[in-house]
Amino acid sequence: MMRLANIDGRAALVFGDRALDVFEAGGFGPDPMDVLADWPAFSEWARSVPASGGPYDPLRLGPPVPRPRQVFAVALNYPPHAAEAGFSPPADPLVFTKFPTCIAGPHETVELPGDRVDWEVELVAVIGRGGHRIRSSHALSHVAGYMVGQDLSERRVQASGKPPQFSLAKSFPGFGPTGPHLVTELDPDASITCLLGEEVVQEASVADMIFDVPSLVARLSAVCPLLPGDVIFTGTPAGVGNRRTPPRYLTAADVLTSRIDGLGELVTRFR
Repeated sequence: MMRLANIDGRAALVFGDRALDVFEAGGFGPDPMDVLADWPAFSEWARSVPASGGPYDPLRLGPPVPRPRQVFAVALNYPPHAAEAGFSPPADPLVFTKFPTCIAGPHETVELPGDRVDWEVELVAVIGRGGHRIRSSHALSHVAGYMVGQDLSERRVQASGKPPQFSLAKSFPGFGPTGPHLVTELDPDASITCLLGEEVVQEASVADMIFDVPSLVARLSAVCPLLPGDVIFTGTPAGVGNRRTPPRYLTAADVLTSRIDGLGELVTRFR
């Protein structure tokens, strides 16, 4: 299993509490996007690299994929979340976009643009090898790895149109925290959890998704050619704030922790 990080804007392999600068060790990068652009060659090289490097400060981590060209997101991909939103589970993936300028790292302080900002912890898949009309049986060979993500949403903006629109409400600066690393392997039964302070507000298994990662890669690539470094927010479990009674939204006093087993956690603060 490989862990790829963005430390001060440079690609690094992470081995426990140590990090190895990729460019200095092997000539790939130094920009993490350069590594993703040459993913087949890089991943082959990285598998042969012994655990090495020096200590690093996790607070220096940036988004593992800092400038994706395409950011896809999926709505209502867990049955309990579809139910709490008042919908039946969809027969096909419900896809929208987050604009790439919203992407942020695992230790961000995000400015609240309004009083109805909501949380949505998500598994994020990263494309390593592009393609068009990828079959689901081949899809995982196109996936570089996985990250923890948050699909932050300003619900007032989201509901301002008739019908509601998603993309702008989910694309304010910092509204796409990701990380802490890009990890090449995922436990298919990994738990996904979101905490507000010490309170667990979302908890599920990634196995509960209606459409798994291969299905989503096949569906998206049937329409859009996928590119190295594209990211896919795969949907959130039940427990979001605007479906609570009464609704609950993020404030400057809150600390949001997002976790997926084996992938790590994000800690997001607000101002």
